[in-house]
Amino acid sequence: MHIQKNKSLKSYNTFGIEAKAKYFCSVGSVEDLEKVLKLKEYPEKIVLGGGSNILITQDIEALVLHIDIKGKQVVAENDDEVLLKVMAGENWHETVLWSLEQNYGGLENMSLIPGNTGTAPIQNIGAYGVELKDSFVSCEAMAVQTQKLEIFSKETCQFGYRDSFFKNEGKGKYIITSVTFKLSKRDHRTNTQYGAIEGELLKKNIQDPTIQQISDAVIAIRQRKLPDPQVLGNSGSFFKNPVVDRATFAQFSSSYPNAPYYKISDDAFKIPAGWLIEQCGYKGKRFGDAGIHKNQALVLVNHGNATGRDILALAERIMAIVSETFGIQISPEVNIMG
Repeated sequence: MHIQKNKSLKSYNTFGIEAKAKYFCSVGSVEDLEKVLKLKEYPEKIVLGGGSNILITQDIEALVLHIDIKGKQVVAENDDEVLLKVMAGENWHETVLWSLEQNYGGLENMSLIPGNTGTAPIQNIGAYGVELKDSFVSCEAMAVQTQKLEIFSKETCQFGYRDSFFKNEGKGKYIITSVTFKLSKRDHRTNTQYGAIEGELLKKNIQDPTIQQISDAVIAIRQRKLPDPQVLGNSGSFFKNPVVDRATFAQFSSSYPNAPYYKISDDAFKIPAGWLIEQCGYKGKRFGDAGIHKNQALVLVNHGNATGRDILALAERIMAIVSETFGIQISPEVNIMG
């Protein structure tokens, strides 16, 4: 466990924003995490995982803890299901690919989502009709103040759409160290209802897809729509898709009858934020080195030397124009740091 000073965070955030941490420590074990949290000489500590869901807007005058705890373990199984415990520092997509190699089903629709496994429950990540909570059993998290490990069930995590206890009451109070999933070993319950997946499978003339084929389809779709952070800095979807009530939806759909939407319940309708942004004429636009991706309006990008403040200013501009045009509020999916 080594604490570095004035550490560049450019390679630790997928936006590729240049910012410095006054102090920085890479944490490779639960024991090291306990030790570093006990250090009184660094009163303020900030956690950094895979760096895929953050926008750093300034240098950080604190101790940044990079969670790099690795490992995967089958903790229980029967003929039908397996409980898989994954440590927080494991790359999410690599975890999905590993589970597919074992023929474990449940994570395939969430292939190629950037970031690490430990940050996945915070956001309740999801894609193509599947969310993390669907296969989630529990997670272990260390209380920052007491350094005690606590177990959080699905209920205590309070999962919502791109939301959880860890984004609200638990924000800054806990550091997730591992996540346990329940995955299928046979008779996989697949979800191909999203049109993009159906279309991709149809192109390959696949009628009854395996979990690997679903993953391959999702990867192909995401690679077409989303830029590689190694090539063009981004954090994936920057905005949440807004969920509106029936009255708001009725008013919206009467004005825009051809707008896409997803019915969640009798009183909840999800409207694609990317469609709203595109209708405002912002898809593919560039303001200095801050821009909107040409293929997916949900994705803000760093064309090279944008600062975090440049990206944030663009996000605020987009939120304002969507509100002004449609009367619908969209909000960031990423965490603003600084």
